[in-house]
Amino acid sequence: MKLKEQIENYKTFNEQEEKDKQTILKYMNTFDDVLTRNNEFGHFTASSWVVNKQKTKVLMIYHNIYKSWAWTGGHADGESDLLNTAIRELKEESGVKNVKVLNDDIFSLEIICVDGHVKKGKYVSSHVHLNLTYLLEVDENEILTIKEDENSGVKWINIDDIEKVVNEKWMIENVYRKLNKKLNNYKEN
Repeated sequence: MKLKEQIENYKTFNEQEEKDKQTILKYMNTFDDVLTRNNEFGHFTASSWVVNKQKTKVLMIYHNIYKSWAWTGGHADGESDLLNTAIRELKEESGVKNVKVLNDDIFSLEIICVDGHVKKGKYVSSHVHLNLTYLLEVDENEILTIKEDENSGVKWINIDDIEKVVNEKWMIENVYRKLNKKLNNYKEN
């Protein structure tokens, strides 16, 4: 299934997702380069909500740019299979080797504002990430490694402690709480 079709078929969870879904589809209809960073206004990224087998912990990295514990993820960089992007970024950022996909479908979608910052010595202007999130599982005993150019920590965090360690208020209120609610619904099914 093509990316646009996946997004069109995605069943939204709340008002934020419904509004963001419509805006993402408008972006796709307006720009032909939303899969690459060539689109400086906004482009696709993929993230992972990586849980342990018991679904009591989430694997997070300490993101050097945002100075906060965060989910794993990154830019599509031309790839339209964003599940594959999410898995690639998880492996690169955490060192894990074995990843179980709990659901091939999009788990969550959101538009994330990115403030201007310096990356690899160059200034990157403020823009938005058209983000798709996927639900993945990793064995807690996997060896974790830091990707020093992007993060300075990788660890499992109890789901109940996420709000204590994340510094980004908007991400807590609009993304991580939502993901945990969706995870609870997923566990019940």
